[in-house]
Amino acid sequence: MARYLVGRLVHVALMLLGLVVITFIIANVTPADPAALAAGPDATPEMVATIRAEYGLDRPLPEQFWRYVTDLAQGHFGRSLTSGNTVGEDLLRYVPATFQLVILAMGFACVVGIPLGILAAVWRGSWLDHGTRVLAVSGIALPAFWIALLLQMVVDVWWGWLPTGGIMSIAADPPPAITGMVLFDSLMTGQWDSLRDAASHAVLTAFVLSLPCLASVLRVNRAEMIEVLGSDHVTAARAHGVMPARVVGLLALKNAMLPTLAMIGLRFGWMLGGTVLVETVFDWPGVGLYAVNSAIASDFKPVMGVTLVIGLIFMLANLLVDLAYGWLDPGTRGA
Repeated sequence: MARYLVGRLVHVALMLLGLVVITFIIANVTPADPAALAAGPDATPEMVATIRAEYGLDRPLPEQFWRYVTDLAQGHFGRSLTSGNTVGEDLLRYVPATFQLVILAMGFACVVGIPLGILAAVWRGSWLDHGTRVLAVSGIALPAFWIALLLQMVVDVWWGWLPTGGIMSIAADPPPAITGMVLFDSLMTGQWDSLRDAASHAVLTAFVLSLPCLASVLRVNRAEMIEVLGSDHVTAARAHGVMPARVVGLLALKNAMLPTLAMIGLRFGWMLGGTVLVETVFDWPGVGLYAVNSAIASDFKPVMGVTLVIGLIFMLANLLVDLAYGWLDPGTRGA
């Protein structure tokens, strides 16, 4: 197992190095001049040159890359031209909002997707099974931005039920920053008005973000449950008079959950990437919106920082899934 772990860590390190190289190349082949954009339209050439020298943009690309890699090794992502802060400082401010959104979306996907998958497998061929399959296909096939805009129009503009922008109302009193996630900070400090306000802002955003994950979890759990329910040991248990609820809840679900948990781990990384689009539509102040605004301003250091953070989390999620499979099924360690 130790050898298997070392091999997977080497793979993660190589993928991370490749991601660093790719993001650096993409950020430097664009024709836009970040220094000129940061200086403004009325800036003189001397002002642009000063900004370019201050941020090291006047140095040769190999030297810029080496400086970027050495900064990353020390935990520095560079400095944002638009905010003036280090990218690390900005990420510490925006990451908690994104994590709050991902946790809510993942929780909803698991709480709804796993039971629906079980019910669809138990009542295979019923109207419930057909309905869940339509939901699974729609959750993956329909564009997230289209669902988000549709819900904004119906729920907010037509019905006026829920707000569809921001993380809290402007007039709301934010809770003390403990975790940086306003919903959980409001819960921990007992600020119920802030909790209700933050929850009303998070409902639609988390729901839209959860749909692809919910669809994937539902499909995998249904398929695995159908396979396990048709296995010999389940058939034998039924023949010996074991209660149906015990057959489904203990024998079948226990064996079907490993692939489902693997899907959940992989979808966690994909969900972080999906926040870029969802946060932009709902004006959610997380790393996704931060990356989009930075890209529009041709401020590439924040975009590179967000890409690396999301990529690293995705790689770690894959690593945990690989280790779980390697521990539970030793035959996979040679793969």
